[in-house]
Amino acid sequence: MKKCVALAAAAGSLFVVSAAPPPASYSILIRGGTIYDGSGGSPFVGDVALRGDKIVYVGPHATGRAARTIDASGKAVSPGFINMLSWANEDLIADPRGMSDTYQGVTLEVMGEGDSMGPWTPEMKRLEIKRQGDIKFPIRWTSLGQYLEWLTRKGITPNVTSFVGATTVRVHELGEKDVDPSPAQLLRMRALVRQAMKEGAVGVGSSLIYAPATYAETPELIALAQEAGRCGGMYISHMRDEGPKLLQAIDELVTISRNSGAPAEIYHYKQAGKDNWGKIDAAIARVNAARASGQRITADMYTYAASSTGFDAAFPTWMQDGGLEAWVKRLKDPQLRAKAIAEMKGPQGTENAKLVVDDPEKVLLVGFKQAKLKALTGKTLAQVAKMRGKSSAETAADLIVEDGTRIQVVYFSMNPDNVKREVALSWMSFGSDAGSQAPEGVFLKSSTHPRAYGNVARLLGLYVRDQHATTLQDAIRRLTALPATNLSIRERGSLKPGYYGDVVVFDPATIRDNGTFERPQQLASGVEQVFINGVQVLRNGKHTGATPGQFVRGPGWSGWPGGGACR
Repeated sequence: MKKCVALAAAAGSLFVVSAAPPPASYSILIRGGTIYDGSGGSPFVGDVALRGDKIVYVGPHATGRAARTIDASGKAVSPGFINMLSWANEDLIADPRGMSDTYQGVTLEVMGEGDSMGPWTPEMKRLEIKRQGDIKFPIRWTSLGQYLEWLTRKGITPNVTSFVGATTVRVHELGEKDVDPSPAQLLRMRALVRQAMKEGAVGVGSSLIYAPATYAETPELIALAQEAGRCGGMYISHMRDEGPKLLQAIDELVTISRNSGAPAEIYHYKQAGKDNWGKIDAAIARVNAARASGQRITADMYTYAASSTGFDAAFPTWMQDGGLEAWVKRLKDPQLRAKAIAEMKGPQGTENAKLVVDDPEKVLLVGFKQAKLKALTGKTLAQVAKMRGKSSAETAADLIVEDGTRIQVVYFSMNPDNVKREVALSWMSFGSDAGSQAPEGVFLKSSTHPRAYGNVARLLGLYVRDQHATTLQDAIRRLTALPATNLSIRERGSLKPGYYGDVVVFDPATIRDNGTFERPQQLASGVEQVFINGVQVLRNGKHTGATPGQFVRGPGWSGWPGGGACR
C-alpha cells in the first residue's frame, strides 16, 4: 500500500511539472491585424510580436506564448508615426504625455526648425527665460544633447530627436543683429554644428523668413550644412520665401544641398498667397529635377490650408534687427512704425503682410502672453481693429507692443486643392509644425492651430479614406520609413524584427481629426493602441501615463560603435 501511495505521489508530481506552461515567448502579441510594415508594399493579415523594447516577429502567424495578446482584427497595424516638424520642446516639459500627438500614433517628435534648445550661452538662457510665455521652466542644460538627455531622464512619452538650429548657432556667436560672421566666427559656428551632431543631432535646420535667421547668406548656410553632411546628417529649411520668390527659394535650398554635400528637405511645403497658388507645378518640377540629377531633396507638410506663426513673419525684418525688445522699441517710434507699415503695403511686403494689411479677417489671433489681452484670443485681426477703431496694421503693431511678444496667429493663405495634391507626392513626409499638447491645464491659457491635434489623423482620415488622395500603404510609408531614412536613424520607421517596438494599431474606418479653427483643442480619434519602445502608452484609446520615450540619436553620435559618422 505504501508503495502505491508513493508511486501515485510521484505521478502527481510529474503531472504538475509537465502541465506547467512554457515561459512566454513574447511580452506583447498583436494578433490578426492588417499589417502595413512601412515599406509601402501591399498589406497582409498577420501578427506582430514584441519582446522587451524590440519587435521580434512580423508575419502571418506567430507561434509561442505571449504575456499579453491584443486582438487587432479589422484594424491597421503600422510602425509608429514620425512628426518631422514638432514644437513639443517646451510642451513636454509642462506635460510629458504628449497627448495630442500620442492620440494620433506619433512615436517620434523631430524638433529644431531654425531654433533649437541648445547650444546656449548664458545671455541666450537669460533671454529665453525672460521671453517665456504660458509655460515656465528653469534651464538646466547648455548644449542640445544635454537638453534631450535631460528631457528623457525626466520621463516623457514620445521619443525625441532634433536638428541643431542654424539660428541658434548664429545667435550663439553673433547675437541677434544683422551682421555677417568673420572667418573666425564662422569656424566657431561650424564647430558648434559638428559638436551637436556628435551629441546626436540629425542635421542642421534653418528658418529663413524670420529675423535673425534671414540675415544669413547662402555661403554661411552651405558651411553649416557641410558640417551636418560630414556627420551623415541633413539640411532642412523653412525657406527664404514661400510666396512671390518661392521658386528662387527652392533653388537656394538645392544649391545649399549640392554645394554642401548634405541631403536637404523643405519644411511645410506650400505656396502661400492666392497670387502664388499657380506655382505648384513649377515648384514640384524644381524638386523632381533636383532628384532626377541625383540629389536627395525631400519635403514635409501639414495637412491644413492655413499656417500659424507670429506677426514677425509680416513685419519687415529690418525692424527686428537686434531682437524682440529692439523690435518693440522701434514700433513705439511713430516714424519707424509708419515706414514699416508702408513697406508692408508695398510690393516688398510678404504674403503674411498682405493679409495683415488687406485681408485681416484671414488673420486669427491665437496666442498672447499678457493676461489683459487673452480675451482677444479667437478673434480675427479685423474684429480687433474694428473694436479699436484703427487700421489692421496699426492694430497689429499696437498688440505687439502691448504683449511684448510676436503674438501667435493663424494665416489663411493656402489653396486646399494644392494641399490635396501635395499629400500624394512620393517624397512628401508630414510635420505638424506645432506642439504636443493636452486639452487641459496650462495649454488652455492660449489657443492653437488644429494641426497640433490632428495633422496625422487628418491625413489618414480626410485625405486617404474620404478623398482617396493617396493610398493608405503609401501614406503610412511617408509617415514612417521615409522620414526615418531621411533622418538616417537606426532601427525605427519599419515593422521588422530587431527594430524598436514603436507600433500603432488604428481603425482606418474611424480615424479622424476633431479639432477646428474655432475649437482646435480636441483630441483625434481612431487610434486604439500605441507602443513606444515596447511599452504601451495608449490602451483602447486612453493614455496609460507611461513615459518610455528615448533620445533617438542621429548618425554622427560619438557613442555609436566606431564613434559615429563624423569624418
